[in-house]
Amino acid sequence: MKLSIALIAHDEKKDEIVNFTIAYEHFFNKHNLYATGTTGKRIMEETDLNIERLMSGPLGGDQQIGARIATGEMDLIIFFRDPLTAQPHEPDVNALLRLCDVYRIPVATNSTTAELMLKAIEHGDFEWRALIQK
Repeated sequence: MKLSIALIAHDEKKDEIVNFTIAYEHFFNKHNLYATGTTGKRIMEETDLNIERLMSGPLGGDQQIGARIATGEMDLIIFFRDPLTAQPHEPDVNALLRLCDVYRIPVATNSTTAELMLKAIEHGDFEWRALIQK
């Protein structure tokens, strides 16, 4: 099953998400990828992944992804957040995470959780879409 996956990272986590996508390029190249502005640009510079770039998070990219969640167009969110730095667009971040909860969209906010989700999907142990339809 081809998934629609959003990739987002705060500035201090951009190197980490780039390294993560390099490590899991074999997984990501099988799916439809979306990313906020600079995150998507950085990943595409370092990988052969095809990513639909949206606006920068603070300029509306988080909200664009949120809209896709609300319309059923997004399956998984990987959002490497920086918990140690205040974000000027924190209300947008909170709204995005709220939508993930409302629509039961899996969201990983760090590399460990993201890795667990990807491995579970690869092994067929993570069939949340069936749970949503119940």
